[in-house]
Amino acid sequence: MAKILLVEDDENLGFVIKDNLEEAGFVVVLQNDGNKGLIAFEAGTFDIAILDVMLPELDGFALSEKIKSQNNDFPIIFLTAKSLNDDRIKGLKLGADDYISKPFNMEELILRIEAILKRVGKIAITTANFILGKYTFDSKNLKLIFETTEQSLTNKESELLKLLVENKNQTISRERLLIALWGNNDYFKGRSMDVFITRLRKYLSNDTSIKITNVHGVGFRLEM
Repeated sequence: MAKILLVEDDENLGFVIKDNLEEAGFVVVLQNDGNKGLIAFEAGTFDIAILDVMLPELDGFALSEKIKSQNNDFPIIFLTAKSLNDDRIKGLKLGADDYISKPFNMEELILRIEAILKRVGKIAITTANFILGKYTFDSKNLKLIFETTEQSLTNKESELLKLLVENKNQTISRERLLIALWGNNDYFKGRSMDVFITRLRKYLSNDTSIKITNVHGVGFRLEM
């Protein structure tokens, strides 16, 4: 499933878009200003971004420039209430893959996202299998396989394990994990993450060569 960074400061519209995209099978991280959007992008692994143009702190065009400076091929769709040609031209010059004026049809947005992901080959990014010692981690089908036993994972468990695996033997800060998975780093989300870490440790307990270490005051590290 493709992961989308959605940055929209209209709270109601943001939740409507997020709900519809999740219903269509996408994983969505929603932020409500440009600075938070940039932090989330740098902390997580995304396949495409949908950016409102008129954002507080850092507008959509400026955010796009910062994203493109780190990954020039990263696909971006702009959302805007404006229909001015100058804005459209500016967005396209910044490397936008599409530009949609509000109000828009949600089905059309989904189709445009799917078309861009297919064109740039991003849909396959999240379908990889990983070998973890004696385990096979199937991130596409949310399964952790040990010999003939399969452990089903929740979406959050799978996303968390995938981030740890992709950064194995490196410490990942709590803040980075929380923003990547939940969109913010508040206390209650942190408590939820601790529960998921405990579950993953239990799931991986059949292979003593694998360990999820709590680096006190910093974050977590998957050691192999």
